[in-house]
Amino acid sequence: MKKVAVLVFICLMIAVIPAGCGKSEKIITQLDDVNEARIGVMTGSTGEQMARARFPGADIKSFDDIMDGVAALKAGQLEGVILDNIEALNVTKYNPDMWFLPEPVLKEDIAIGVRKGNDELLAAVDRIIAGLISDGTLEDMWKRWFKQDLSPYEQVDLSLPADGTTLKIGVNATREPTCFIDENMSITGFEGELARRIAIGLGRPVEFSDMKFSALIPALQSGKIDLAFTLTITEERKESIYFSQPVYTSAQVMLVKKAPGAGGTEKNVSFLAKAGDSFYNNIILENRYLLIVDGLKVTVIISLLATIFGTLLGILICFMRMSQNKVLQQPARVYISILRGTPVLVLLMIIFYVVFASVNINPILVAVVAFGMNFAAYVSEMYRTGIESVDKGQIEAGIATGFTKAKTFLYIVLPQAVRHILPVYKGEFISLVKMTSVVGYIAVQDLTKASDIIRSRTFDAFFPLIMVAVLYFLISWLLSLSLGYVEWITDPKAKRKQA
Repeated sequence: MKKVAVLVFICLMIAVIPAGCGKSEKIITQLDDVNEARIGVMTGSTGEQMARARFPGADIKSFDDIMDGVAALKAGQLEGVILDNIEALNVTKYNPDMWFLPEPVLKEDIAIGVRKGNDELLAAVDRIIAGLISDGTLEDMWKRWFKQDLSPYEQVDLSLPADGTTLKIGVNATREPTCFIDENMSITGFEGELARRIAIGLGRPVEFSDMKFSALIPALQSGKIDLAFTLTITEERKESIYFSQPVYTSAQVMLVKKAPGAGGTEKNVSFLAKAGDSFYNNIILENRYLLIVDGLKVTVIISLLATIFGTLLGILICFMRMSQNKVLQQPARVYISILRGTPVLVLLMIIFYVVFASVNINPILVAVVAFGMNFAAYVSEMYRTGIESVDKGQIEAGIATGFTKAKTFLYIVLPQAVRHILPVYKGEFISLVKMTSVVGYIAVQDLTKASDIIRSRTFDAFFPLIMVAVLYFLISWLLSLSLGYVEWITDPKAKRKQA
């Protein structure tokens, strides 16, 4: 408990430090000021491409989620963020000390992505969009979701088909009001409603996959999703995927902080009042704690199953690696070298988008396989070094006393090897738990992804991140205690000391 108390104390001390302390006070008032500024953009977006071409002197920072860029701007790490004008307007609703420059950075047509070769689906989607435009539905949706006065959204109830082939739709649900997760833990916003209307037009039930923006096109190309909502039409992207007819035209703008004294800045509020507001906005409001609970469950499930799978696979790899047969030994060596030299995120995406490209498989299972394979490469070497640490004379003595090789290994070698393996195994197990934070790239809503979703709604960088950090710490701490107990019961010296 001392460790927990120390961590909480550190978190509270960090919270007291003023945001942006020691940072540059450069204020952007026009686009001409951008060239020497620190600018946030979304990875793979047209805004990123334009920023690098138009502002060569700027320090461009790419974010997988643009709301992380907004949080960085709020914390004083950036001086501007390029994002959609509707989303920028929504940010200013919750952050009165921010505004966006009236001059747009660029304008672009937004459409739905369709996998190449699926001409029938493309034609059907175009037909449905044309109908929504002609009967005024799309215009009505625009007015209800993209309100300039920032009044409450007006949602409509839609009856979705229950039977038929599921329509799999990929979205990036961290961009309110374009696409976000509501209090019912459901994908909503302009894109959510449009997706449901298209599913109704096709007569198919819908299934959403919330993923990183940069993963939408790879997921579409690999067949993991049928439609990608929504993408800017570019010539480069046209080489990889089809585009529907444009749904609307978007303006990308520069979100910046207001100059000191310009009005609308935050009032001085006590730390306890801020903490109370943060707790309510991030945990209680719209039942957001349910996101954390669900994400925690997914993180624990992936961690435990990947550990079990990796442990068993590691035993097999270790057996092959220690075999005298080179036919078994060489593949094990290659496996260990490749897996230990490949970043786990790259391995995760290769397995999901390449190996299982044509297979309808649960992303959680893919995560278990990927992390288990990575874990096996490391623990197999732990097993090998632990076994080799046992003196060969003891093995020979066991066989000389009448033990078979199997019994010698089971009763003499294994107990001693376990004592050498467990301390390192424990550290690797905890590392695996922390590595699972990247599963959001394959549309798995884990603990970190839950934090991303909450931050995209509250624009509070501190509370969700610290909360998730504490939860990861508690998971690791409990696992460490459990494995520490196993380590103790397998160590005769520890038992004798206690006795």
